[in-house]
Amino acid sequence: MRKRPGTIALSALIQYTFNIPVVAHLICGGMDADQLEDALVELNFLGIENILALRGDPPNGEKRFVPMKGGYAHSSDLVKQIANLNEGRYLDSTLQDGRKTHFCTGVAGYPEKHAEAPNLEEDIQMLKYKVECGAQYIVTQMFFDNTVFYRFVDDCRKAGITVPIIPGLKPIGSKRDLATIPQTFHVDFPSELVQLLNKAQKLSEIREIGVHWCTKQAKDLLAHGVPGVHFYTLGKAESVSRIVREVF
Repeated sequence: MRKRPGTIALSALIQYTFNIPVVAHLICGGMDADQLEDALVELNFLGIENILALRGDPPNGEKRFVPMKGGYAHSSDLVKQIANLNEGRYLDSTLQDGRKTHFCTGVAGYPEKHAEAPNLEEDIQMLKYKVECGAQYIVTQMFFDNTVFYRFVDDCRKAGITVPIIPGLKPIGSKRDLATIPQTFHVDFPSELVQLLNKAQKLSEIREIGVHWCTKQAKDLLAHGVPGVHFYTLGKAESVSRIVREVF
């Protein structure tokens, strides 16, 4: 049983206490279509108009994602629902002249392909479909080699995807990350980064390497004209704060 505020409450708190525009993460898992619509109506009422639409991960211990009865198996279905609300179309077809929302919808992209995709080419086609359904920008999974991102963007453009693609970065925080990140997020580490981390003896050294590497990535990406950078904190807010101060 949840004993903490949810996405909507936290999004409103951040936006109106700190005057920071919020991107609310909304996942298909755990809700049916009606519940998702209710959440979107609440977000719209609160003036929170930026949404990152995600499918969500399988429950712990499970390999397959199974939606709730009446829910969505793919994030593209959620993107369609949001696009419909932006046109004033609600799930209740008898509702006339429904109030139009003004959501800006983002989706996830995977430079090293989604774990469930057979190959990167098909994964990019699925990403293109999400854009066709109404997605207006893409935030990528974390990566540690910028050439992987640049190649991914090039492949997306060749496939006809024209929306902004925002790179996702994460600073390494421990040697344990060397094992858990590839296993959990299905991404690879450059050999140079692995060698640096393996040579480090202290946790402080590892975190310093993580901050330096991520800072270098961010500066290079911005120099190449990316529209912004998304940082995955994952419990390492202090490291991300250092990087942001250094980069911006």
